[in-house]
Amino acid sequence: MSDHMTPRERWLAALRLQPVDRLPFWPKLGTAYLATHQRQPERTSLAALHREIGSDRHEGLPSGLREVRDKTSCEVCASPGQQVTRFCTPHGETALVNRWDAGSLSWHPVQFPVRTRRDLLLMTEFYADVRWELDPAVLEQAQVEKRRLGEQAVSHVGVGESPFMYWIEWLAGVEQAHFLLHDYPDEVEALLEVLHAGLLRCTELIAERHPADLVYFVENTSTSLLSPAQYRQYCQRHLSEYAALLGAHERLVVLHMCGLLRDLLPDLAELPVAGFEAFTSPPVGNTTLAQGRAVCPSTCLIGGTNAVLWTHPADRILMELEAHLDALPHTRGLVVTSAGVMPPLASPETLREVCTWVREYPVRN
Repeated sequence: MSDHMTPRERWLAALRLQPVDRLPFWPKLGTAYLATHQRQPERTSLAALHREIGSDRHEGLPSGLREVRDKTSCEVCASPGQQVTRFCTPHGETALVNRWDAGSLSWHPVQFPVRTRRDLLLMTEFYADVRWELDPAVLEQAQVEKRRLGEQAVSHVGVGESPFMYWIEWLAGVEQAHFLLHDYPDEVEALLEVLHAGLLRCTELIAERHPADLVYFVENTSTSLLSPAQYRQYCQRHLSEYAALLGAHERLVVLHMCGLLRDLLPDLAELPVAGFEAFTSPPVGNTTLAQGRAVCPSTCLIGGTNAVLWTHPADRILMELEAHLDALPHTRGLVVTSAGVMPPLASPETLREVCTWVREYPVRN
């Protein structure tokens, strides 16, 4: 079939639940995927791989957000395989330690900055000191990059992560985050409100001045990390405020949520956002497209597959994908992606075969 929409038009129509000429398809390729498959001369960049596959591209722009501090500081010390970030305040310091994982080509936390009540108070002091602004040079860089992409890709920018998810993932770790919340609820909630004030300011700056088509919050939401009751208490209000602020500027908001979502769907349906990205099917996630559409009829679902599925041959992938798509009442508000990062075991040839099939799948607008 011939395309009647550009990749950018197709993405934006899907996010607005409008008719599309065909389903958008975007495999989420990362640096580990490129390192595995760049051996051929024509595969020297992610952009080249996307061209070969036929992707509807989805490209990030730099945010330009930067911190200004008066009494505190942040120092990063790197050594082979390890990165230490020190958070320094007038009353003491604490640190986040990351180690390099060669398989995924990424950093992973092995020591969190908040382990005690003292650390909790130090980090509250640290984040209360920050003022946020936009770097004009980086903002201009983002504008230049968006013009270069033109209609060949939808552009996005990340603002941050809502306070409670950030607390769990980067400040205290899963177990200690819940222990400290139980032991020191007032202190934890005070930190969350300080983080919320900073993220509101970041959201305001991006809403007013950034050129990206989509504004992301990288939530990594999952009931393996928090309960539905905790989501309602600690995440929903904050996300609603960010989304309302962006909505006042007519910006499209997307939440990256790659975990177990089924028990959260009624709460997620209340959020005024355009899309849920990395919407992951079983067995990695626990929610199918049909389950998501039944409870969240007004939200674009970006995903529909999972990493384990992509380790199989193309015919196995297509059989499962067809079953998920056929179960939907319509195909509005849908972008087919790898959900999480594409595993390198899936060859570019497999991705191209799936892309061709998705392009030919009959839309039901």
